Amino acid sequence: MPHIRYGPDNPEATYVSHGYEERLCDLGEIQMNYVSAGSRDKPALLLIPGQTESWWGYEAALPLLEDDFQVFAVDLRGQGRSTRTPGRYTWDNIGNDLVRFIDLAIGRPTLAAGLSSGGVIAAWLSAYAKPGQVRAAYYEDPPLFASETRPAVGHSIRQSVVGPMFALWAKYLGNQWSVGDFEGMLRARSEEVSPNLVNPVSGRPPGGAPSPTPPQNLKEYDPEWGAACWTGSISAGCDHATMLAAVKCPVLFTHHSRRTSDDGTFMGAISDLQVTRVRALVESAGQTFTYLDFPKMPHSMHGADPEQYARVVKEWAGGLRG
Repeated sequence: MPHIRYGPDNPEATYVSHGYEERLCDLGEIQMNYVSAGSRDKPALLLIPGQTESWWGYEAALPLLEDDFQVFAVDLRGQGRSTRTPGRYTWDNIGNDLVRFIDLAIGRPTLAAGLSSGGVIAAWLSAYAKPGQVRAAYYEDPPLFASETRPAVGHSIRQSVVGPMFALWAKYLGNQWSVGDFEGMLRARSEEVSPNLVNPVSGRPPGGAPSPTPPQNLKEYDPEWGAACWTGSISAGCDHATMLAAVKCPVLFTHHSRRTSDDGTFMGAISDLQVTRVRALVESAGQTFTYLDFPKMPHSMHGADPEQYARVVKEWAGGLRG
């Protein structure tokens, strides 16, 4: 397969059309791509995708939310149609992108809901956004502590199922797809990552043959994101324990499928032990912490069960209004 450098500089090879109008918001360092749905007389809701996920990961959930909210779904820097920023992938930079986005595109207090790495960013906003910007935050199965190389509690990214996958992408695809050896990655995956990751790494459907081309979400992703997580540079200046102790709004946390495999690899985003510490820190900051356990739910509730996701968000938001 010929080397193709996917991303905003090669849009014809990278992107596909969707059912919502995409827009760009100039934040200074980056152009942030986003969509919006619903009317301004409804509460604002900011949806923050997980790593390797563009805004359209929420596309099935948007019609279920737009009657109750004015919804904004974004592409974070280095994902989707937003700007790539070599050497600049840190939680602080990504969080500050959304501080500016709330000011420029939303223009009023918002609820913030993020999946996975997006859930870490939702936690960042709940601690460090401008006063009054974020009314409450929903952390959807986030790898708090688990995405650090030296966490205060529990396993690190080096002991998780996802860490070696990030390292594999960084090695064979390269920053900004500069290597682009997808075929080499497929050949190496059985030796370099857990067998449990063969499907996510290759884009193979359950029971199907490996895809000869990258899955769409991976085309829209800068592998330097994963490299920053694997090396720990993404957490520069942003210790999770310190961040969680500074949370300034109510928190909803949904915890999804997790287990430890026979080879000792943690399969999931965050352990029960780590959630216990998250809760203690948020409550020590004087904020309410609502915990919902979905032990059979895949990592992305909004992707696997958008109806359930919409119910959770509406009930949570309704309680806040009450």
